[in-house]
Amino acid sequence: MSNQTVSELKVLTAKSATNYGFDVTDFKMFTHLNPLSIQVNIRHKNPDKKVTIDDCSILSQYIDEAIQGSSILDQPFNLEISSEGIGDFLTEEKDFQTFKGFPVEVSYQDLKKIEQQINGLLLKRTDNELHINQKGKTQRIPVEDVIQVRLATPSG
Repeated sequence: MSNQTVSELKVLTAKSATNYGFDVTDFKMFTHLNPLSIQVNIRHKNPDKKVTIDDCSILSQYIDEAIQGSSILDQPFNLEISSEGIGDFLTEEKDFQTFKGFPVEVSYQDLKKIEQQINGLLLKRTDNELHINQKGKTQRIPVEDVIQVRLATPSG
């Protein structure tokens, strides 16, 4: 990926964030991942306001639409919008819906009640199972065995 493409994506992301009252504090692209992963950290322009999960979700939609509507990127990508002020742990159903497709780290108990850990992309959580995409394969973990789920940084 060219430096010009990365620069254009940074500018587009910053403009989209500014239009909705946010500043981009960090922008990272992980081009070695498939699909490509784009991480954007934001903060409110108003320093008295805290960034919420809803803010991240809404801004994610706007930035995704802006990227898709441009001719800058012609390949699939995952977009992750976050803020230093947001907790890393997913606990509520809303969290699991908001961060679908994001990289997560899951701690759980296996059949022998030994704690295990896996990393992957969050697919969904049902009443009975947590679905994680791990290198293209869906891992299903019984909800009652899950200890914690937290947002993770993409790695290769």
